[in-house]
Amino acid sequence: MPDDHAQAPQYVRASTPDRVSRSSFSSIRENDCILAQTFSSSKISSYYTLDSSDDYSSADEAAVDLRSRSPSPDADVLQLKSRKRVRITDGHNNTQSDHQQQYQQQRQQQQQQQQQQNNPESTTQPYKGTMIQAQFQPPITNPHSKLLGYWTPAESFRGWKGIEVKGKLASKSFGDLQILHHVFSQPTPSQRAGAKGKEQNKGVNKPGQAPIERLPPEILTSIIELLALDVPPNGVTRRNVDLMSLLLTSKTLHYATLTTLYSKITIPHSRIFRKFLNHVAAHPTLGTIVRRLDFCHFNPGQLFLTAAERSQARNLTSETLLQCLELTPNLQEFLAQEYIDDDLSEAVLRKLFLGLPRIKALDFCGCTSAKFKNAFSAAITGPDWPVALTIRRLSFHKCLTLPSSVFEHILPRCPRLTHLDVAGTRVTDAALHSIPASARITHLNLAKCTLLSARAVIDFLAHHPAARELVFLSLATDARSHELFDAEHVSELLPLLPPTLKSLSLKGARMEKEHIRGLRRLSKHLEELAVGRGLTLSDVNRLFVPDEPASEGEAVQMQLDWVPHSLRYIDLSDFWGTELDLVYLVSSSECAILKSFSEPLEVVELAEDVFRRVSKSGVAHSLQRMGWRLSEVGSRGWIVRDTKGKKRDDGRRRWKMGAESWGMRKIPVARAEVGGMYGSFMFGRKL
Repeated sequence: MPDDHAQAPQYVRASTPDRVSRSSFSSIRENDCILAQTFSSSKISSYYTLDSSDDYSSADEAAVDLRSRSPSPDADVLQLKSRKRVRITDGHNNTQSDHQQQYQQQRQQQQQQQQQQNNPESTTQPYKGTMIQAQFQPPITNPHSKLLGYWTPAESFRGWKGIEVKGKLASKSFGDLQILHHVFSQPTPSQRAGAKGKEQNKGVNKPGQAPIERLPPEILTSIIELLALDVPPNGVTRRNVDLMSLLLTSKTLHYATLTTLYSKITIPHSRIFRKFLNHVAAHPTLGTIVRRLDFCHFNPGQLFLTAAERSQARNLTSETLLQCLELTPNLQEFLAQEYIDDDLSEAVLRKLFLGLPRIKALDFCGCTSAKFKNAFSAAITGPDWPVALTIRRLSFHKCLTLPSSVFEHILPRCPRLTHLDVAGTRVTDAALHSIPASARITHLNLAKCTLLSARAVIDFLAHHPAARELVFLSLATDARSHELFDAEHVSELLPLLPPTLKSLSLKGARMEKEHIRGLRRLSKHLEELAVGRGLTLSDVNRLFVPDEPASEGEAVQMQLDWVPHSLRYIDLSDFWGTELDLVYLVSSSECAILKSFSEPLEVVELAEDVFRRVSKSGVAHSLQRMGWRLSEVGSRGWIVRDTKGKKRDDGRRRWKMGAESWGMRKIPVARAEVGGMYGSFMFGRKL
């Protein structure tokens, strides 16, 4: 039968919360239109009423997992009935007195809570005698209100997991927090940062995190190398000021700049050498960075007027040079010249050839002193020379005094040789053929080698494995004193030259008009060509235009078969005096050498006497009208195409290794800016 007290109010929350409702502090849905729930009547805080209970098993049941809560009304009712305040025991009927007693207890609890709210001290004093202490906080906008306030945990609140029921952790709210953590994404630090912080950090990088500092070392070093200056404008003033500033910028730029500053050392005068030597001696680690020692710009006259003053200064001597080599164990390139040949002692030479395991390039350009000759002769007599040297690029350019035994001793020990310049030396046929078959020579300069025979040179070019990939070949001679190739030798030589060839000098050779056919074939891949004696300008003109056809049908076929030349430089310096027909060159409509359709031809070299005659006559004005100008360096003179207002080829080629001008007569052994003594030997001196 229904009970008389069945209509007693049951404190059951709405099964389906309103859409506008919000979550309270205890994760129980509240409705904004009713009085806010108190902290002590929430689902979690109801544990404070269990202090006087004897049965704690139901407390464990009350601590249900919120994650398994059913959204249906029946589940909410069952969950509410499982509380200690409204216990409904299965299989037993509650009596009317039980319901009345429970109702009275609930009314008493509500009255106590109302009294606590009306008590002003409750706003500052937390609940006493409860497991969870809470305090009432009035609203900020209405501090005297007792209705619209809210409850917060006291400062002594240990957190939800700190709630213990007879030694057990009964709260399961941490699981709810875990679910919320997985559902809602955590804001990133950039999202948490305020707009003001973003404005302050905009454009500011952490130390070592600037965009240029994060570049790979290879790229960063290449950029810094663009700031390096090999030679100052006058040789004495300070240089590389920009690099010195970079050393003070940051650690990353400091280390990258050190590599650029010390990897390639250029010595313009002895004071710089002494400064470098002292610095490396004080900091030996810097010596391991050095890869090149370049003396090609060295000029003792910049600081000293006489050799006696230089010797008294003792900046650059054989002893200090040997000390420098000892401090640079990773040296790869050593570039000397005639101004320091007296300082190249036997110990220095042995150190260069035998004491530097990574040495690749040696240049002794113009070294002719008696001390240098004697030191080299003594250096090669030792029994400790290895079978194979590490040298790949070797230059004895104009080392006139070295005996043939030096070349016969060194060349067989160069199995990796790629660049060989023995112009003007006493190299012999035996030394040339002693080059190992494993060598791959791309640059070969045999100019003015009077001890070589034409037959030995032709056999070397025809049969030696090292000469199959030539790019630069100079067989030039001074026809006034020596002739290496006659007409028959030239006819035999031209078909042997490889298609990889880019520069060929046959200056001084005896040539005939029949050789034009072979030269025309080579002109399709050559960029530099020096012709010999015996030709005329009309013969040379055939390199730029096809021959006159015998019939009209043959003319059409010749035009179809014609392949334009690739020449950019042609040397006509073997046309002496009146042999060069200036009228034909400048005024004749048949001559195509200086016409616009002869491009890409840019440079025509003239003999020294012919150049003087042209520069002093009215021919120079005619050349200007045709788009050409005169240029000279030292004893050499050229007619150069004027390319103002046009896209100009700067002349840089990989096989020229840093040189820009056309017609070089010395092989470079290091990729560097051409200047100083090397520039003089390349472009300023006679053959």
